[in-house]
Amino acid sequence: MEHTKKPEWLKISIGANERYAQTKKIVESHKLHTICSSGRCPNLGECWGKGTATFMIGGNICTRSCKFCNTQTGRPLPLDKEEPRHVAESIQLMKLSHAVITSVDRDDLDDFGASHWAQTIKEIRNLTPETTIEVLIPDFQGRKELIELVINAHPDIISHNMETVRRISPNVRSVANYDTSLEVIRQISESDITTKSGIMVGLGETANEIEELMDDLRNVGCNILTIGQYLQPTHKHYPVAEYITPEQFAIYKKTGLQKGFEQVESAPLVRSSYHAEEYCKIKQKQ
Repeated sequence: MEHTKKPEWLKISIGANERYAQTKKIVESHKLHTICSSGRCPNLGECWGKGTATFMIGGNICTRSCKFCNTQTGRPLPLDKEEPRHVAESIQLMKLSHAVITSVDRDDLDDFGASHWAQTIKEIRNLTPETTIEVLIPDFQGRKELIELVINAHPDIISHNMETVRRISPNVRSVANYDTSLEVIRQISESDITTKSGIMVGLGETANEIEELMDDLRNVGCNILTIGQYLQPTHKHYPVAEYITPEQFAIYKKTGLQKGFEQVESAPLVRSSYHAEEYCKIKQKQ
């Protein structure tokens, strides 16, 4: 397949300042994993430069092999029982007002890591009760009792990514199912916790399919949506079909807000946790 050249609007500069160095030091000294580096996030420089990072728990090896994701796949190591405390301590050191936590998939564990998730949220609450907590969770294979463990730990926002439209989902997600993901979001919404989801564009979807996905999310009560350009991590990953223009991203944002989402972040370099703290700031002012 012919290589599609990146447009100018996707070229970024990974700047480094004192806060960047400090964030990097805290992450490394606590032996933590971040999706910022594991996922080759294009906003790493901006976010670390502001002292924010998205922590990835459960190790850095995923049991799934999604064709869009750069996280290492294989047989994970046993869970680090000290990780929940280390994450909480790092959040305290960084003086974060809003913390974002995600994880690899741990299909090798009996509870897919759900109790580890709950313990991490508990540790953050105990150490920095003023910090708002956003979690980006896997589907736990749709098991409601495991999703309930995370809900009962009372994070402020629970996010679960749809990743792409219904038609393309089986082509890029190795285990996750479109309808299962919708049911995960429905369960979260019914618990009265703010729900969030993220998608990538540029995989070959149509604008109509994006609107259908928006409708599906609104029908299960999703509050927040993020939309960003898919960037192929390596030549082995799913190819980019096209680079969506900033103008089209603006249209998607307008459409999403018209459909009832409370917040829509839609731009080429937007990722799931980009500007994640903005929603909580808005809610605190209301």
